[in-house]
Amino acid sequence: MTQTTSVSRRSFIIGSAATGLSIAILSACSQQETLAGNGATDLPSPSEVNAWVHVGLDDIVTIRIARSEMGQGTLTGLAQLVADEMDADWEKVRTEYPTPGENLRRERVWGDFATGGSQGIRGSQDYVREGGAAAKAMLIEAAAQEWGVPVSECSSEKSIITHGPTGRTFSYGAVASKAAELAPPLEVTVKDPSEWTLIGKSVHRLDTADKLTGKQVYGLDLELEGMLNASIKGAPMRGGRLASYDTEAVMGMPGVRNVVSIEDPVVGATAVAVIAETWWQANQALEALPIEWERGPGSDHSSASFEALLDEGLTSDEGVFVGNSAGDVTSAFNQADQIVEAIYNMPHQNHACMEPLNATALWTEDKLEVWVPTQNGEAALAAASEATGMPIEKCEIYKLHLGGGFGRRGMPDFVTHAALVAKQMPGTPIKVLWSREECMRQGFYHPITKAKVRGALNADGNVTGLHMRISGQSILASLMPQALLGGADIATFQGLLPTGLDPRVEDQVLKYTYPNLLIDHAMRNPPVRPGFWRGVNLNQNGIYLECFMDELAQAAGRDPLEFRLAHLKDSPKMAAVLSAAAERSGWGSGDGKARGLCAMYGFGAYVAACAEVTVSDQGRLKIDRIVAATDPGYAVNPQQIEAQVEGSFVYGLSAMLHGEITFESGEVQQDNFNTFPSLTLAEMPVVETIVMPSGGFWGGVGEPTIAVAPPAVLNAIYAATGNRVRRLPIKDQNLRAL
Repeated sequence: MTQTTSVSRRSFIIGSAATGLSIAILSACSQQETLAGNGATDLPSPSEVNAWVHVGLDDIVTIRIARSEMGQGTLTGLAQLVADEMDADWEKVRTEYPTPGENLRRERVWGDFATGGSQGIRGSQDYVREGGAAAKAMLIEAAAQEWGVPVSECSSEKSIITHGPTGRTFSYGAVASKAAELAPPLEVTVKDPSEWTLIGKSVHRLDTADKLTGKQVYGLDLELEGMLNASIKGAPMRGGRLASYDTEAVMGMPGVRNVVSIEDPVVGATAVAVIAETWWQANQALEALPIEWERGPGSDHSSASFEALLDEGLTSDEGVFVGNSAGDVTSAFNQADQIVEAIYNMPHQNHACMEPLNATALWTEDKLEVWVPTQNGEAALAAASEATGMPIEKCEIYKLHLGGGFGRRGMPDFVTHAALVAKQMPGTPIKVLWSREECMRQGFYHPITKAKVRGALNADGNVTGLHMRISGQSILASLMPQALLGGADIATFQGLLPTGLDPRVEDQVLKYTYPNLLIDHAMRNPPVRPGFWRGVNLNQNGIYLECFMDELAQAAGRDPLEFRLAHLKDSPKMAAVLSAAAERSGWGSGDGKARGLCAMYGFGAYVAACAEVTVSDQGRLKIDRIVAATDPGYAVNPQQIEAQVEGSFVYGLSAMLHGEITFESGEVQQDNFNTFPSLTLAEMPVVETIVMPSGGFWGGVGEPTIAVAPPAVLNAIYAATGNRVRRLPIKDQNLRAL
């Protein structure tokens, strides 16, 4: 059905605020024009029809996108939504970022700038589509006024307005300036899905060509006149601070211009930066700089000793919070004919973005400007203002495309550092680039957890009770303690929450049904900064739940597919994606291939995978193929969804095979890709993706799919060897000798 939204003229232009990464889990400039590919032209500036749409006399439609592009395709997907609603010619569509400062000045007309939690499209699809629909209405009204005809006699297609009775036409560019003078409509009607012409199509991405030619400018590439470069180093141990450093020891080195410290208002100096003509000169001097660090709380932290605390949490009654419960689990276990138990783990992970963290800042007496690849432009703006004391209305953030984000670039610490460095050299742009080693040492790491899962089976092999105890770190307790509910971190229970708890977290609920259930969390926090790592807690929860479902099926003597489907009778959409992946892969075909399954619901989408593996006689793993199926409700660009599934599998399988951040004496023991490797081309399986949108809802894509690949592979390893992998990463384990 057609969706009609009544809005006041002012509220329409302001629009709705969307939610970003952490909020999704909890509460459910010329420089920019150049980067957007809108190079210099002799034509007048494009007319702003409304906040989202600018149209030039050359008919180029520039769509302004608040969300960040980091390879996931949100830029193109959001542009598709707007362009479809306004009947724009896709070949003439361009994009650009508005700035967070402009958003503030215009009463947050573009809503939320945060990009994460698979919210890029689903969190803003409604109001950006309304923006496109309003722009079309205004353009058609402008044309009708020029012709002196009723609006009802006019139609639009591919940026051309046609007067039906006479066949006269106007291009959008010809009437854009007049449309910009009109009042926005009081009511807008967005298209029914049956009317979509661009949404749902695999149109070409708007950023591919510039990436292929090298024209695309990332933060790492940015050059400003008179710019200097800085390399930075923070305390290598948890809780450490800067005690002293010897500036004179490096001031004579080539290119070095200054050495400055970063002051935290609470704990004092925490980092030191060397500024030089080139980054290499700055980093060489930084490595030669004599630095003394003062140890502090957490400086003695070690992964080995913390393991004992995780184990204690698996059985303790202290500091335990319930996330989901139903029935009487104790009675179910007392009456069980068979009890199955397993313990799994998930170590810390680093985001390991391909582009190291960087930001370029320029401080003057009355303005602070920062050019930065960030997932949250508004948070970056606020952090820069707060850290330097420059009033926020005198600060500006210019967003650049990200060379990977995965949640790390949603944290503004690297923006703060750049602003504080630039403040100490007024009038000079300073690019602060972190070394790979610094990125590894100063992370916001995926939380470390373990889980003990117990299942009760009756004589017929049916599950009568399930208890999952998660022991480990809370993200919110560290980053957003005000969001804890009675001390509990509900983000810990992603994919495991009960339905009906709160509409704002209904996109993270458990789809399996059990007569008796208890899922709880023993919060055990190490002195390590946790962070939102792509997929967040759905990653380990998928392993804990789906590997154990396989173990239950084995103990019950039932087919793993049939067993899962028996517990999904109340979730036909989950059953559909699971069945589709299994069927495409050849489940039950008797061809002798070792296969494993996984199905999860997260970020509002239904996802499943069926993996095929081979394990050599020496216990070496080869992941041959993974068939994935996903139902995100609506599929804006199916090809981008396929790419997102493949990319997320690289990330998830890298963690499963290799990823582990460990600490000794408070210091990270992995410092580069040689000790924290990513999946290699030789290790990458063939990936087939079934995109099966059922409509009626908007689910995520980039975050939920990562969670299904590792459990499917781990279950396939059991099918190949008869051995269960319960400790990650796999690394060099002999899978036939577990």
